[in-house]
Amino acid sequence: MRKKLKGIVIKKKMFKTITVLITKVIKHKIYKKFIKRKSNIYVHDNNNLCKLNDYIEIEQCKPISKKKFWVFKKFIKKE
Repeated sequence: MRKKLKGIVIKKKMFKTITVLITKVIKHKIYKKFIKRKSNIYVHDNNNLCKLNDYIEIEQCKPISKKKFWVFKKFIKKE
């Protein structure tokens, strides 16, 4: 079973690569308060279909390069 995440495309400057912002909500262990955590992930977009502010689903795969080990799966909402 491969991991799947959802996020927003924030950069599209590289060829066949996009940067996706993933937002997670976690609960603090001691204070029990919910905290937002953000991370930027490099994603392989083989056909250069994604545009800025698209809401997409990505899937984990074997490493494509040093920092890329996620692949574009499908659109959830297009801009």
